[in-house]
Amino acid sequence: MAESTSSPPRIPVGISACLMGEQVRYNGGHKRSRYCLEVLQECFDFEPFCPELEAGLGVPREPIRLVGAPEEPPRVVGTVDPSLDVTERLRDVGEAFVARHRHLRGFVLMKGSPSCGLERVKVYHQNGMPSHSDSGIFVRVLRVLYPELPLEEEARMNDAVLRENFITRVFAFDDWKRHVEGAGDYHALIQFHSRQKYLLMAHHVEAYRELGRYLGSEAHAQPLESVKHRYLQRFMAALSRPATRKTHTNALMHIMGYLKDAVDSEVKQDLLGAVEEYRLGHVHLAVPVRLLNHYLKRHGSEYIRRQTYLDPHPYELGLRNTI
Repeated sequence: MAESTSSPPRIPVGISACLMGEQVRYNGGHKRSRYCLEVLQECFDFEPFCPELEAGLGVPREPIRLVGAPEEPPRVVGTVDPSLDVTERLRDVGEAFVARHRHLRGFVLMKGSPSCGLERVKVYHQNGMPSHSDSGIFVRVLRVLYPELPLEEEARMNDAVLRENFITRVFAFDDWKRHVEGAGDYHALIQFHSRQKYLLMAHHVEAYRELGRYLGSEAHAQPLESVKHRYLQRFMAALSRPATRKTHTNALMHIMGYLKDAVDSEVKQDLLGAVEEYRLGHVHLAVPVRLLNHYLKRHGSEYIRRQTYLDPHPYELGLRNTI
């Protein structure tokens, strides 16, 4: 029988419907994202959603905005008719969305939206003047009820580091969903931590140490579901901190240590040189990682070859060619 050449199933990811080209904005327009539709759709199965449309606000509709004082949660009201208050309707929509969409591995959001904006959404004073900034109300609900879900604004993914960070988190969360979430013993969790160790180290070395100690000591005395919940919250929070050249270099040097007895001094110098060139900003991360992978495939143990840090997302996306 011929070997199957089918692609792996695409990962379910939510997205603001206007970014998919759907004409759901207040003025009947859209904000179609070429990057999401022409690049990420190769590996993500996008599920579009518009909280404002779901809340019964028609198209076209009166624009809405956040209003409130800095010390209080903002309300969502009409820009023309301030008596139009849709705060509770949008909050209910968000709660219902989370209840139905626990299968999602991430969500791509529309910048500046009073419902979907991730951050820096203008909040207005009652007198109509801008006061401060906050998150959209749909995002606030997601953060409370589904805090582990990776979130990112489409516009922020123009930044190579933020783009790579978000996609890394989506793939890590997918790994968790497929291999740990429904598992009935500690083995799946320990295996997950084992293969994610150096990815975790590259993002947050303190969390790397903390979670290692937790799994090695007190975790086995606690109920499995409680342990998984605590681990996942800390793990995803740690990954949300973008890795830096310094932290990547630290992870690379640790991984290189697994080759110290397997390669000669000339190869070691080549590897050290590639890592140093990356640390100094002369080459992108793909260069030392590619070289390490070459020698690890020949000489590395199964443990180190299985590290997701070496291959956290599809190579074809080229994400490490730009950081």
